[in-house]
Amino acid sequence: MSETAQQTSATGPRIVVGNDGSEPALHALEWALDHARAVGGTITIVRGWTFSTAPRPKSQTFGYVPPRADFEEAVLDDLRADVAGTVATRGEGVAVDYSAYCGPAGTALLEASAEADLVVVSSRGRGGFRGLTLGSTTDQLVRHASCPVVVVRGARTSETERTRTLDAAVPTADEQPSA
Repeated sequence: MSETAQQTSATGPRIVVGNDGSEPALHALEWALDHARAVGGTITIVRGWTFSTAPRPKSQTFGYVPPRADFEEAVLDDLRADVAGTVATRGEGVAVDYSAYCGPAGTALLEASAEADLVVVSSRGRGGFRGLTLGSTTDQLVRHASCPVVVVRGARTSETERTRTLDAAVPTADEQPSA
């Protein structure tokens, strides 16, 4: 399901942005909105979900399991609420659509990349191992997307600085001693 938030006559590049509700995802959305405005592009904000991660639909009551469409609408409501401030402050003049995909975020974004000119994601999202510089969804996209991928790193933290130090200590292929 997709819903248009703002209408413009933009026919430029189609930009897909992954959003899991995390702060780094908002940084990626900010970058994407700024880029879309600069190039006359449109934005589709995508969120992958499962029944275990979806918010409770309004129609859910004791003993009644709502249909899938109700869960999808609840995901879209959360997505719109999560990004409303960013879209309001950075999205002027940019057409923004929202999409909820029932399945893993990586699959959602890979499928969306087939129709996109650019995919924008944060380096890390909500899940997994905090020490990783690149999250698994981002890694999957960088390797398999059908279009270019921009990875937006958020604010510098002690964790990213530690990673930079470790990265600098690992020799590149050109610096490896020859055997």
